[in-house]
Amino acid sequence: MHTKVLIITFCGAVLGAVLHADSFRPKPVIPGIEVLLTEQRERLRGKRIGLITNHTAVDRRQRHAADLLAALPETRLVALFSPEHGIRGTAPAGQEVSSGTDPTTGVPVYSLYGAVTEPTPEMLENVDVLVYDIQDAGARFYTYISTLGRCLRVAAARHIAFLVLDRPNPLNGTALEGPLLDPKFRSFVGEFPIPIRYGLTAGELALWIRAEESLDLDLHVVKMKNWRRKQWYDDTGLKWVPPSPNLPTVEAAVVYPGLCLIEGTNLSEGRGTAKPFEQIGAPWIDGPALAEALTARSLPGAEFRAVQFTPTSSKFAGQLCQGIQVQVADRSVFSPVMTALEILAEVRRRYPSQFVWNARHFDRLAGTDTVRSALDRGTSAAKLVDSWNGELNAFRKQIDRFLLYR
Repeated sequence: MHTKVLIITFCGAVLGAVLHADSFRPKPVIPGIEVLLTEQRERLRGKRIGLITNHTAVDRRQRHAADLLAALPETRLVALFSPEHGIRGTAPAGQEVSSGTDPTTGVPVYSLYGAVTEPTPEMLENVDVLVYDIQDAGARFYTYISTLGRCLRVAAARHIAFLVLDRPNPLNGTALEGPLLDPKFRSFVGEFPIPIRYGLTAGELALWIRAEESLDLDLHVVKMKNWRRKQWYDDTGLKWVPPSPNLPTVEAAVVYPGLCLIEGTNLSEGRGTAKPFEQIGAPWIDGPALAEALTARSLPGAEFRAVQFTPTSSKFAGQLCQGIQVQVADRSVFSPVMTALEILAEVRRRYPSQFVWNARHFDRLAGTDTVRSALDRGTSAAKLVDSWNGELNAFRKQIDRFLLYR
């Protein structure tokens, strides 16, 4: 009798623990496209839709927004607009994207990454509402947000309603990193005076842009359900769809806001390998020595492993490179920007005759020339990072009223 009571009590305790754990498990995030179709379809009723999108615009069943919107009754999908990497996300970085016709829907596809970077009057001739649905990378120099901003301006100028179907910031919505962009260095890889890691969703950023630029614009954000600011992408329950060929994993996206700065040097940032942005190197680097030196710096959340790789494209294509792989041991304290600056400082110190800046590109990515000049003067990465605290705190206060999620 006592044995039966103990067994029942034990089983009850286990079941209770499981139910308790389930009650604290985050609910899966529901992206804006699904919320639109289930709860806000009336916003598009009778409208001719222009969809700014690419391959990332899928629901939880991997159905594409273009197909879903094309199937809506009482609406017409009349135009698709493609950012960098193309409507299917296969074009390499920096390669112009061609216009054409979407084979699935038969709708014209207009490139916004080539001869023009914003919709022309001819492209918008039959459009009543512009809808934006693209998964962003959470870094200022990812050009999808530049496309967003330029489309917002055009919509305001032509009095076209604008709808953002929101998606997660994959790097969470709390962390801010890097200097704010100096307007003198404004470009398509740096359109707005925001930090490198700006902590907003596309919808929140659109609201901020409208206010910052005083746009007279009918803008609505279709919010996600269940997203919380502290969530990383792999906390959301959504499948990772690489936003471009060189961000194949969430791990690559985590290091990207810092390691992308390597593009502005003569070091390989890992393009043309299986781990772009997770590893850097060059034929003239001693990988084990560099890994040992960086490990000795005890950078928060970062570990370094010596590697060899031979890129199939981009810098040093076909050449054996030595270098390091950056491994993130603790995301909560890892700073991709500071880690990248520490790497650059150490490489400059060890290889002063081989290391070369691509100054124009580096400054565009950094959003300022003060980072490069400070490293050239021997300023420590920690001191550089500390120098941005004031402007980051001010930016955090500025964006608070645009936050749609807590």
